[in-house]
Amino acid sequence: MDEWGTWYDPETGREPGFLYQQNTLRDAVVAALNFNIFHRHAERVRMTNIAQMVNVLQAMILTRGPQMVLTPTYHVFHMFRPFQDATFLPTDLQTPRYTFGSSSVPTVSVSAARTASGAIVVALVNLDPGKAVPVSLSLAGAAPRTVKGEVLTAAALDAHNTFENPDAIHPTRLTGASIKSGKLSLTLPAKSVAVVNLE
Repeated sequence: MDEWGTWYDPETGREPGFLYQQNTLRDAVVAALNFNIFHRHAERVRMTNIAQMVNVLQAMILTRGPQMVLTPTYHVFHMFRPFQDATFLPTDLQTPRYTFGSSSVPTVSVSAARTASGAIVVALVNLDPGKAVPVSLSLAGAAPRTVKGEVLTAAALDAHNTFENPDAIHPTRLTGASIKSGKLSLTLPAKSVAVVNLE
């Protein structure tokens, strides 16, 4: 796949042709949704390229002179590392729908894989900006005993890192997840991305 990513109006006061835009939690959610789509079609999608990496459109890194800040999109790329060289596992999802105006989409997006070490990794995205979603996942053919993971979320959908506050939004440890009788249970916060490792 050629280029993908968000494209908004450039920031006020910047050269419009340079396409510099701030990167927010919204962009992280969009990136994770794209990853799940690409992963679910891995038998056909061999390579995908985010449009830009530094200072342009959905950048992973923003710079100002010698300063550098990691964006929410960077953090999602980092969180999804366990999916590299992993084997796709099919999922069957039942989820409510999130509706905004005349548009309606599934509230939760999911993708799963088995890593080279045998662990199961699950990526979950909650598109609803205002509601947490309880998740119950049955693990057919597997009996993991431990669960750990990270979640990326913030108080606002437009939360972002700045040069003055470069760590305003970053992944944190996922809490409250449990495994019992082959079932993973957790609550996915509103407007969030979670990557869960099961062993």
